[in-house]
Amino acid sequence: MKDKKIGFVGLGRMGGNMARCLNDKGYNVAEVYDLNADVARELAAEVGANASPSLTAVTAGADIILTVVTNDAAMHAIFFGEDNLFTDAGGKLFINCATLTPAVQEKLATAAKELGADCLEACMASSIPQARNGELFLMVGGEESVFNSVKPLLDDLSKNLHLVGPVGKASEVKALVNMVMNINTAALAEGLGIGQALGLDLGMLCDVFSQTGANSRVLETDSEDMIKRDHDCFFSAEHAAKDSGIALALAEAQGIKAPLAQATLAQFQKMVEMGLGELDKSGVAELTFKGRALD
Repeated sequence: MKDKKIGFVGLGRMGGNMARCLNDKGYNVAEVYDLNADVARELAAEVGANASPSLTAVTAGADIILTVVTNDAAMHAIFFGEDNLFTDAGGKLFINCATLTPAVQEKLATAAKELGADCLEACMASSIPQARNGELFLMVGGEESVFNSVKPLLDDLSKNLHLVGPVGKASEVKALVNMVMNINTAALAEGLGIGQALGLDLGMLCDVFSQTGANSRVLETDSEDMIKRDHDCFFSAEHAAKDSGIALALAEAQGIKAPLAQATLAQFQKMVEMGLGELDKSGVAELTFKGRALD
């Protein structure tokens, strides 16, 4: 596997650190590309890669291409735009790591197959430190034979790895993961905001939460940031809104009502409307603590 040439498209917080991780583990990170050419040049110098001048060049210079872009529109652009990754793509493998709608993942896989290429979706339920250290939680969708062919590389990026079904199914699972996480985040912000208004010791309140039914993973990762107003971004409010929206669309298509998810989406959408979308999702506490953004 380490004799394969690896390409990366999208070198933000996650993509750039995944490239660094694979480089540290002896993979040949050969091509890197980002809309911000300076970012691509800096990472290329760091890992010994080529800062690809185009998406076509990424495909030409790599055997396996990992994409980590923002949303469906960005994904459509890099695969179906005038300059695109599907140019002369026969024999290539694309591993798409963004949180997208299942329909886009399925469209990509179908188009790749027609070109003699393969696609996997590898949805991530982790953050920046895990990307850098090869400790991602990956939900993979695709053909089992393709998954097995690249499993050593996926193992080196992750500490937990699940093949959940055909392409599209990993996006469904990831959307539900983030929907529940976002609900937990908004609920914690409300609980701490009410506790603040009551004059409770918030450290004590978090300790009680941690030993009762109020406990959650979000309590561990976000409570201190909510209290200290430290909202440096690991997972943005804007992305939280996008992912809750994907989950709600899936629910609607199945005739399922999801009022908690809808209320949570409204909170993160409010953050975006207020210009707070680039804050970490913990920034939803700005809407629930007295004396903060809404005041």
